[in-house]
Amino acid sequence: MVEYALILALIALIVIIALIATGGQLMNVYSNITATMCLYHVGC
Repeated sequence: MVEYALILALIALIVIIALIATGGQLMNVYSNITATMCLYHVGC
């Protein structure tokens, strides 16, 4: 059981590091999608 908890903690740490590293790029992608949707009057 302890082994599973350690593996889960390691996976969570890797995901957090990946999100921090790519956070700025993800914000840009989201902003581009939102701007495009507003341009075509979809969901804006």
